Amino acid sequence: MLNVESICKHAKQASRSLALISTEKKDHALTVLSEWLLAHQNEIIRENEIDIRNGRAGGLSSALIDRLTLTPTRIHGMSNDLRNVINLPDPVGEVIEEKNLENRLHLKKQRVPLGVLAVIYESRPNVTIDVASLALKSGNAIILRGGKETIHSNRILVDGIRAALRTANMDPDAVQFVSDPDRKLVEQLLTMYEYVDMLIPRGGAGLHNYCRKHSTIPVITGGIGVCHLFVDESADQSRSLKVIQNAKIQRPTVCNALDTVLVHKAAATDFIPLLIDHLKKDDVAFRLDEKAMEFLPEKYDAEVRLAKENDFDTEWLSLVLGVKVVDGISDALSHISQHSTGHSDGILTENEENANRFTVEVDSAAVYVNASTRFTDGSQFGLGAEVAISTQRLHARGPMALRELTTYKWVVRGKYHFRH
Repeated sequence: MLNVESICKHAKQASRSLALISTEKKDHALTVLSEWLLAHQNEIIRENEIDIRNGRAGGLSSALIDRLTLTPTRIHGMSNDLRNVINLPDPVGEVIEEKNLENRLHLKKQRVPLGVLAVIYESRPNVTIDVASLALKSGNAIILRGGKETIHSNRILVDGIRAALRTANMDPDAVQFVSDPDRKLVEQLLTMYEYVDMLIPRGGAGLHNYCRKHSTIPVITGGIGVCHLFVDESADQSRSLKVIQNAKIQRPTVCNALDTVLVHKAAATDFIPLLIDHLKKDDVAFRLDEKAMEFLPEKYDAEVRLAKENDFDTEWLSLVLGVKVVDGISDALSHISQHSTGHSDGILTENEENANRFTVEVDSAAVYVNASTRFTDGSQFGLGAEVAISTQRLHARGPMALRELTTYKWVVRGKYHFRH
């Protein structure tokens, strides 16, 4: 069995040297890694196919198989995301605030790395590259613990990351990998507060709750999205259909995909049949509340069903969409307050007053006006990539990219000052 404490100690030691590494050196390591991904994509896909076969044999859902799968297109995307991170400004050393006091002390508040991050994640091997690149660029060491379903994919990717660090003359121990899927190792990792500064679980509600309950390390949670779009009475229905279609079907297995459409009752007569006809072409199935069912002719088949008790609290991660009729914006806001996970929620409207009210009252990490929820993403926000989508209020919200992986310290310069 792996020695988790030894892994954490090595990461802590490496984090001290990382804080001193120049931007140029960090960018060189990421450039080498970007080129390594393209040069070794056949080997990466070969290892990934082992995970896919094992996942199917183990009964993984189609949504999880999709998250697990690496293709040449996705590997090229990972390589491009690395280059985006390279092009971003290095936050380490950035001066946030600076001032001179009356006593002539000079104060400077500047960004520094958090130290050591531990990320526990499931199904998505691209996360291995995303989080490692952001951790390294922001001067943090990282401990990666992927799920057992991605063990072969993650092993080869971590080998590539560590090889890139060696090529750049950086300490490869800055990236550690818990390669044994034994859950007892996770239990040990959660207690390593002496070495690990922040824990980020990426997965389902069960993983998040387990980490919150058992971790002695500060935990940032997020990435569970029950996402809504409210179609206001004034919305342009034709353009709204396109936004909803994008939010639902572009990639239904991810956390920023749409789960529920709320429809103003004044728009429901026309819009609900249009919505269903439009999305059925993409094999979307529907779960409608009783009010929404009243706006349907009898012709609809079994893929349009009455919603069950917990359907509006479900993150579908598939081609299923909840539809509910609301009395107006107040009713929509009430529903979102009750059922949203605080990830991404939006309004489709031509009413500026309603748009402003929605953005003020909806307490989610990302709030949209006339746009798809699929934009909640580090790359789409111009951040390069993200370690996670935080739905908490402390430290960071939304995509956690470079700046969100730093803290700050005060640097005080005097002339042999002492306090009277």
